[in-house]
Amino acid sequence: PITPGELLCLGSSLAFSGLFYYMYRKKAKVVARIQEAPKLQVDDDLPALVSAAEGRCLPYVALEGIVLPAQAALTSHYHEGLQGVIQKLLLKEHRLIWNSLARSW
Repeated sequence: PITPGELLCLGSSLAFSGLFYYMYRKKAKVVARIQEAPKLQVDDDLPALVSAAEGRCLPYVALEGIVLPAQAALTSHYHEGLQGVIQKLLLKEHRLIWNSLARSW
């Protein structure tokens, strides 16, 4: 005989397994799209390519080219000769949703 506690544990285990599998499959599709992204060079043809795209947006693209720092490049303390730059990020909110709990947009 199976006790109600065992049934509860089995049901919750199956529910969590289904949830985690769903999340795994969803993220696996995103990773596959990123891996299949076309590689473009940063050159004079790139603005024309972006403006010709639907919605003036390229969803997943790998850009290859030389990056120049605005001021001074960052140098690594751990690897000699390794330098990097910081990318400026711009976040645009396209849709505002009213949050009645916080009373804000």
